[in-house]
Amino acid sequence: MLSDIEIAQAAKIKPIVEIAESIGIDRKYLELYGDYKAKVKLEILDEIKSRPNAKYIDVTAITPTPLGEGKTVTTIGLSQALNRIGKKTITAIRQPSLGPVFGIKGGAAGGGYSQVIPMEDFNLHLTGDIHAVGMAHNLLAAFIDTHLMKGNELGIDPFSITWNRVVDISDRVLRHIIVGLGGPANGLPRETGFDITVASEVMAILALTTSLKDLRQRLSRIVIGSTFDGKPVTAEDLKCAGAMTVLMRDAVKPNLLQTLEHGACFVHAGPFANIAHGNSSILADQIGIKLGDYLVTESGFGADMGAEKFMNIKCRYSGLIPNAVVIVCTVRALKMHGGGFVFIPGQPVDKEAMNTKNVEAVRKGCENLEKMIENMKLFGLPVVVAINHFDTDTDEEIEVIRECAIDAGAEDAIVSNVWLKGGAGGEELAEAVVKAAEKPSKFEFLYPLDWPIKKKIETIATKIYGADGVDYLPLAESKIELYTKQGFDKLPICMAKTHLSLSHDPNLKNRPRGFRVPIRDIRASVGAGFLYPLLGEMRTMPGLPKVPAGTKVDIDDDGKIVGLF
Repeated sequence: MLSDIEIAQAAKIKPIVEIAESIGIDRKYLELYGDYKAKVKLEILDEIKSRPNAKYIDVTAITPTPLGEGKTVTTIGLSQALNRIGKKTITAIRQPSLGPVFGIKGGAAGGGYSQVIPMEDFNLHLTGDIHAVGMAHNLLAAFIDTHLMKGNELGIDPFSITWNRVVDISDRVLRHIIVGLGGPANGLPRETGFDITVASEVMAILALTTSLKDLRQRLSRIVIGSTFDGKPVTAEDLKCAGAMTVLMRDAVKPNLLQTLEHGACFVHAGPFANIAHGNSSILADQIGIKLGDYLVTESGFGADMGAEKFMNIKCRYSGLIPNAVVIVCTVRALKMHGGGFVFIPGQPVDKEAMNTKNVEAVRKGCENLEKMIENMKLFGLPVVVAINHFDTDTDEEIEVIRECAIDAGAEDAIVSNVWLKGGAGGEELAEAVVKAAEKPSKFEFLYPLDWPIKKKIETIATKIYGADGVDYLPLAESKIELYTKQGFDKLPICMAKTHLSLSHDPNLKNRPRGFRVPIRDIRASVGAGFLYPLLGEMRTMPGLPKVPAGTKVDIDDDGKIVGLF
């Protein structure tokens, strides 16, 4: 079997103009970045606004192992399969961060014969959107420190500043730093830090904005801290929002690429799902949903993470209503949740235990799958389970998953072979998704926005995570009081927690019970439009493993990239 990058590089790729034509995008709406990728101008929205909406499918997952369970592979493979059965389908996914690309997880273009191409461009700089986000973010950081140095006319309390700098590399030594050393000419010394760029509020804004005008307004509402008397200080107060918008002018346009089977794929925005809301852009969805029969998108990590935020945050701001949810699982992950083996990030896994038949461990681990199905049904949506197939899976283990999924309320549970066979390996899954999406929608949000902050937090913690309750540390209590006073209490909640557990503790696998969720801090992403509580020890800057994925990436004598996966 060829590697992912070998498959991608051997593929026949069509000019992106042809891909655009296949879904009805006129050449006048494209800004080409070479022959195989393009940005789509927002003016297209006026032309297509009266068209009916496609069926809207969100792909999510169980609680994954550190390597992921093939959610993007399934998203792309499902889209290819839907096209194969005669449903004109468009895909919309996030652009990956360079942190994971060179860290433990590698790229996010899918895999095998269900990928987005050009794979190298997708996983690296693409059209520069992430760099634009970083530039806009760090411009505001520079404005803040210059304002402090030049007299602090706004009366910003330096200890209230929450706006770190960003870089799109996993670099743990930058988490906590001191700036302004070296004398008065270098600014005022203060403690600060770096986040990874995809954790920036600017990235969350890019993903949630609905127009260039809306982008300008959202950037202006960014709150970087407070004055000494407790009033919020915004990017508009610092007169930086206009320049930030200029830096983001091109980034706001969705990127168009193609799958291995030449289906159209929008790749736009990349907010982290354990810190931000973990979904691709509203703009890509608003365009894609008018151009075909089905729009397939995905949410980061499990159905307790990106999918919950997809429903409660993204759908609120987009106005789009999903028709069905696909939950991806694997035998190996359910085996891990059932105690069959231990998988610690950055450490070698016991491959013999992972690949050895263990029906009882899979059965026990299905409690995690059952909870994820329950979570999605809280929103009134039909669920189809996709079992992402590996060679070591056994019929008995797969049958256990099918039984548990259907007993938990899933419409169906289908083995997916899209990694090995592309769209042909997902036709049965596609048929099940079509059947589920035809059901009448009963979609509803988990909570109304006018509930108090604590009630919204506690609803997510108890209903989605299965917690017994919530405990607030003093800092979180003070932030709730502050944000309520400042009028931010009507915003939706974007919980920042580990993706490796339904709980706040990555060590609690499967379906934890009898736990309480500690809220150590709450931060405001007012421009993006949400508050994000920090559950336990939640990091906004990842670190590299002992052997980073980047050690395998190189370029050969012919200038071809090797080692990406």
